[in-house]
Amino acid sequence: MDHEKMIRDFKIRFFISTIITIPVVILAPFFQDLFGYSISFNFDYLVIFSLSAFIYFYGGWPFLKGSFYELSDKKPGMMTLIAVAITVAFVYSSAVSFGLPGKTFYWELVTLIDIMLVGHWIEMRSVQGASKALEKLMKLIPSDAHLITEEGTKEVKTTELKKDDKILVKPGEKIPSDGIIYEGETNINESMITGESKPVYKSKDDEVIGGSINTDGSLKVKISKTGEDTYLSQVIEMVKKSQNSKSKAQNFADKAAFWLTIIALTTGFITLITWLLIGKDFVFSLERMVTVMIITCPHALGLAVPLVIANSTSLAAKNGVIIRKRTQYEEARKINAIVFDKTGTLTEGVFEVSKIIPFENFSNEEIIKISSSIESESEHPIAQAVVNFAKENNIDSYKIKNFKAIPGKGTKAKIDNTDYKLVSQKYVDDNNMKYDDNKLKDIFEKGMTSIFVIKDENVIGVIGLEDKIRETSKETILSLKNKGIKTYMLTGDNEKVAKNVADQLDLDGYFSEVLPDQKSEKIKELKKDYKVAMVGDGINDAPALTEADLGIAIGAGTDVAMESADLILSKSDPKSILKIFDLSNLTHKKMVQNLFWATGYNAIAIPLAAGVLYGVGVILSPAVGAALMSLSTVIVAINAKMMKLN
Repeated sequence: MDHEKMIRDFKIRFFISTIITIPVVILAPFFQDLFGYSISFNFDYLVIFSLSAFIYFYGGWPFLKGSFYELSDKKPGMMTLIAVAITVAFVYSSAVSFGLPGKTFYWELVTLIDIMLVGHWIEMRSVQGASKALEKLMKLIPSDAHLITEEGTKEVKTTELKKDDKILVKPGEKIPSDGIIYEGETNINESMITGESKPVYKSKDDEVIGGSINTDGSLKVKISKTGEDTYLSQVIEMVKKSQNSKSKAQNFADKAAFWLTIIALTTGFITLITWLLIGKDFVFSLERMVTVMIITCPHALGLAVPLVIANSTSLAAKNGVIIRKRTQYEEARKINAIVFDKTGTLTEGVFEVSKIIPFENFSNEEIIKISSSIESESEHPIAQAVVNFAKENNIDSYKIKNFKAIPGKGTKAKIDNTDYKLVSQKYVDDNNMKYDDNKLKDIFEKGMTSIFVIKDENVIGVIGLEDKIRETSKETILSLKNKGIKTYMLTGDNEKVAKNVADQLDLDGYFSEVLPDQKSEKIKELKKDYKVAMVGDGINDAPALTEADLGIAIGAGTDVAMESADLILSKSDPKSILKIFDLSNLTHKKMVQNLFWATGYNAIAIPLAAGVLYGVGVILSPAVGAALMSLSTVIVAINAKMMKLN
């Protein structure tokens, strides 16, 4: 049964069992005595027996089956303990219903099963969705492609493409598969694949990656790889391997359940045999055994972890943290190194004008006025950054005419019958245009994206743009350092850009020009010395997010990053990371407290239930044992509800 079906199965069993529990509770002598009412009719014991039997076999089936597998593997745990508890209660109660002297435990039996079902349902829902990341990755590839044939261009399914096929990729379209450009030039947006924040210029003989976006020029591409051989498919395979290799830490409840199982089984049978050897009758001896089993029933244990998780999940959400994978979240308190993706995480992924270098007799304002006038006709992100800068500084614009994009190089237009161009450094160098290198030293050293402003084939100014660093990034890094946590950055950007950001934020280290597979390897290297968390927002981060001990996705990032992560920051604010550690410590503290209340009282209650003080007239009846068990459950529930983050 797959994960989705198992969740649905637990949900259905819980609701059906809970509905049938109502008449069992109403007919239970315990509640009739407690609330002072009386309901009796002929064969009422058969009704309560039949309803309880249905819940035992239907609602309890997952636990009975689970205990079989645990015992087959010689690893008794939660399922075994639940199965023993409900089986002892059911068999003994059934025997009492049909003549054995004693008291029934039907209401304890059915409510125990209900609580176990809802507890497991909550747990399973919390880990759902990990495999969806692969589906999101596949959606990057367009479903159709323009195949070039001798008769012309025709539409085909991407899955039909073969190696050496020739395709046409129009401006704004995604590239269907890996290939090599044989005609055309353009800027390719590879940020979703490689992490490179700015579009990459591509022309004849350059390789292109399936899933990347052709921004402005028309391309003709010869397919070099298809299907499983493509770069994106290899990324998908890495995500899959990382997910499958991630270890499953055994949670506190499983450990407690194992020891509680051993104690319950051992003490229960020792109690039965001891009283029989002493000379007590079988009914008394069995009642002692049942009381031990009932008082050890994991009502509270079943809620100890799920209740804390349910409350901590809600508390985390209010603080901008969405929990996807519980085990990794619980281990967050052990993290001592955090690796950040740059674009969209430490930075906003939006270009802004950082430097204006005018030449000749031009002013900063004049350079921006010319550039923003021309760029107002372009939809390119870099162009929009210049236009926005002009608006923010109340700089007017000129009327332009004859605007035209120069694919992969820039734009051009006329202002008052004078020719202007806004182009890349490559265009300027290829055309042997002169400019003062010394004046541009700061732009080059920081790896800024540069726009050269040309008037009549002469360079009159240069605009340097950078990816804007988030306002809260520096504060976040400083706070993490104060907690003794090392901070690193992984990025697909070049060395100069990476160093500039790392220096501004005072990071402990950085890795530049890193592709997705290399990101995963860098995380593996750091894991040799640290417990590592990875923070990212793009598809390029998916392998690293799943490889890290704790994967954290920025909420404004891609669906794939979110599905690959253990935690999601819903506010797109790195500062939310700080809450993770406080929440993880609080959750751990509450889990330990709850597990103590769920199991600790047994140290006193079990010996009393077994009858160690019988000689002085102190003995626990099954009803008192059930009451103590219920009290433990109430304490666990209240303690979980009292979770508060300072």
